[in-house]
Amino acid sequence: MIEQLQRLPGVGPKTAQRLALHILKRPDREVEALAKALLEAKQQVGLCKECFHLSADPICEICRAPNRDKDLICVVSDSRDVIALEKTREYRGVYHVLGGTISPMDGIGPEQLSIQPLVRRVTQQKTKEVIIAISPSVEGETTTLYVGQLLKPFTRVTRIAFGLPMGGDLEYADEVTLARALEGRRELE
Repeated sequence: MIEQLQRLPGVGPKTAQRLALHILKRPDREVEALAKALLEAKQQVGLCKECFHLSADPICEICRAPNRDKDLICVVSDSRDVIALEKTREYRGVYHVLGGTISPMDGIGPEQLSIQPLVRRVTQQKTKEVIIAISPSVEGETTTLYVGQLLKPFTRVTRIAFGLPMGGDLEYADEVTLARALEGRRELE
């Protein structure tokens, strides 16, 4: 059990051992409920046919919502990004999950990602704006530039601003973060 738990992201040997011991101490019904929930999630959860976000239905809850702005698509690399953006309660458009970032070193090219479905979606729906919200790593920048160049002929393409976290000190920020914070500055309201 410890070996299997260690395969989970962010779970090291000590955490895996702690989780295993905790599970062994729980009543049988709780362990069975956990096992059942894991199996059901694996069997029932797939990808939304429109945005490629995780969904138990063919079309996810966000894509089905009538109050969402379908003319505004936020492109992210992973479903975790959708969840993070939804927690802000600020974004009212829809999403498109690429399923990763372009990474030639890992053998991931544009063909392995849901980029072509995004292009079709943007051109067929006559989308007004695409916001690219991909983390600023080397792979993220490559993906952002690639997707941006593909979509620019069809719609307005923007990207989220990057900068300093709330409560962060300037002296501890790296040069790239500070440069991005300066580039993304805007008027005081």
